[in-house]
Amino acid sequence: MERVLFVAFETRLSGKYADLSGALKAAADYVIDNPINTASRPLRRIAADSGVSPASFTRLSRVLGYDSFEQVREEMRTTLGRRVHKFADRAERLQLDHNLQDGGFFDAHLVACQTNLDQLGATIDADELEEVVDRLGEARRVVLKGVLGSTAVVEYTAYMANFAFDNWSMVSRMGASLGSGLTGLDARDALVIVSKPPFSRQAMKAAKFAADNGVYVVLITDSHSCPALKHADVHFIVPTDSPHFFSSYVATTFLMEVIVGLLVSRSGETARERIANVEEATRALTEVGDR
Repeated sequence: MERVLFVAFETRLSGKYADLSGALKAAADYVIDNPINTASRPLRRIAADSGVSPASFTRLSRVLGYDSFEQVREEMRTTLGRRVHKFADRAERLQLDHNLQDGGFFDAHLVACQTNLDQLGATIDADELEEVVDRLGEARRVVLKGVLGSTAVVEYTAYMANFAFDNWSMVSRMGASLGSGLTGLDARDALVIVSKPPFSRQAMKAAKFAADNGVYVVLITDSHSCPALKHADVHFIVPTDSPHFFSSYVATTFLMEVIVGLLVSRSGETARERIANVEEATRALTEVGDR
């Protein structure tokens, strides 16, 4: 199978936005905030609507690695086609595209997941990742929040982390109050939120509440349109493209595993002892067996 590395506009932008000039930032903000206009209107109209010169949109395209602004427009058309449709519509598309192809969906989904991982590896900011790992390692408490489809990957992350650390927890789990999980957090603590479209209002409120109380907020999402971005100290835009009816969480899971793995690698004897004690306790409680 041929694999083509596709790097989405939002992911390209996340690594270079801080270094853009004011005019290029304005052009980028317009594209992010107005994907339908970008996809459907000619460049002169986009320039008039945004107050940014056509040349700035062209320069932005080249800075982000596109041959032309038309490539950006075409990408917006494709992205809108994937995101605007509801899950049921995506399921219908999946059925139409793959139900008559032997192995077609397997191959298409495999390539999509591999491409997402390649894209994440190509665009992740290593310094930002190091900052996150350092801050989480120093935090008094690390609280995890995921809603809807993001719940499972957050619960898995909490399960991993609790082998090595006793200060990680998942808020509002199994009906528990979100307020009780966030009360008492301050600048000594960290909140990690995973949120993908459709965005949960509860996750957005958790981000704002934590930020207002000085908590270090890490956001993992797949879109610059996520409302929680304005409350995050640091964020990662993780690719989720797939022919599936649902967004892929493969790259997100990989990133969470990397973060926990890096933390354990730096935690020395303390983490090793806790992992050994947890394993011993699970056997003593007959939660697991050797056979």
